[in-house]
Amino acid sequence: MIILGIDPGTAITGYGLIEAAHQQYRLIDYGCIRTPSKETMPIRLKTIYDAMTELLTETSPDCVSIEQLFFNRNVTTAVPVGQARGVLILACAQKNTPIAEYTPLQVKQAVVGYGGAEKKQVQYMVSHFLKMASPPKSDDAADALALAICHSHYQTLEKIMKKG
Repeated sequence: MIILGIDPGTAITGYGLIEAAHQQYRLIDYGCIRTPSKETMPIRLKTIYDAMTELLTETSPDCVSIEQLFFNRNVTTAVPVGQARGVLILACAQKNTPIAEYTPLQVKQAVVGYGGAEKKQVQYMVSHFLKMASPPKSDDAADALALAICHSHYQTLEKIMKKG
């Protein structure tokens, strides 16, 4: 299964593409979609949408794993991130790509085994699962790869539960 993980953001949207089979992982690609802060929000959202549409066309993932919007204090950042998340979901829907959504807590639990894990711990485990020499330099790309791994873990668990 080819899984595209997406960590949404208006300035930086991280993405990570992996192949998952029998709890083994292969890194295919990862990176970031960046938008200039001087641009208007509509232009930034169009940039994100266009880049995601192109990525989906080029890679044809079996599914997308995207972070659920989570905020507890800063509504100012939540609204733009929600807008970016919306155009990312739209791009996936227009390509008929199934979408799974996970909270940061679920991702940390699935990848590290502890919901209160620090970013460095998540990065370490991502590089371990994907047999990378070092963790991705971008936190956003590392989070996107963690989302892809998380989805694979949940898919495996779901299969086990159906058999049991």
